[in-house]
Amino acid sequence: MLENKLGIESPLELASMEEKITKKKALELFETGKLDSFEVGKFSGLAKIHEFLFEEIYDFAGKVRTENIAKNNFRFASAMYLEDALRKIDKMPQSNFDEIIEKYIEMNIAHPFREGNGRSTRIWLDAILKQEIGRVIDWSKINKEDYLLAMERSPVKSLELKTLLKNALTSQINDRKVYMKGIDASYFYEGYNLYHTQDLQK
Repeated sequence: MLENKLGIESPLELASMEEKITKKKALELFETGKLDSFEVGKFSGLAKIHEFLFEEIYDFAGKVRTENIAKNNFRFASAMYLEDALRKIDKMPQSNFDEIIEKYIEMNIAHPFREGNGRSTRIWLDAILKQEIGRVIDWSKINKEDYLLAMERSPVKSLELKTLLKNALTSQINDRKVYMKGIDASYFYEGYNLYHTQDLQK
C-alpha cells in the first residue's frame, strides 16, 4: 500500500481514485496544450508529465524512485544506477520509428517512478512520435495481452513490440479519444499492486 496525499488506506479505493484523477489531469494536459511545453524525448519531459498526473496523489510525483522494484520476476533498473541510465536514454536518437521504440523500451526498463510509469511513458512516447514522424499510437487497436507480452520480451527481442505498435500508428495526432486510450490504466493492467519493492542492498 503506497502512502498517498488522499489518506486512502484501501488498495481498491486508491486504485479507483488514482485512475479517476490521472484521467482528468491527462485530459487537462491535452486540452490546454501544456503537454507541448514539455521537452520531447528527454527524461525532464517525462518527469513533468508524471508530476502533473500524480501531484494530487503522491509526494513522489515526478521524482526518480529510490527503491528497487520488480514485476513478474523482472527487475527494473537498479535505483543505484538509475540516474546514469536516464542520462544515457536522453542521448539516444529518436529520428525514426525504430529509434523511438528502442528509446521507449529503454525507458520502460528504467521504470523511473515508484508508480504510474506506464501511463506517463505512453504519453511521452506519443509526444516523440508526433514530433518526429507525425504519427501517434492508436492504443484501441492494440490487444492488451499481446502488448504486455511484447513489452515483457522487448528487452531481448524488440521486433514483436515494434510490429505491434507500427500496425497501430495513426495520423490522427490531435484526436482526443486516440490520446486518452493510452491513459486507460485498467486497459493495460497497471497498478501498484502488480509491483513489489526489493531490498536496495540486493
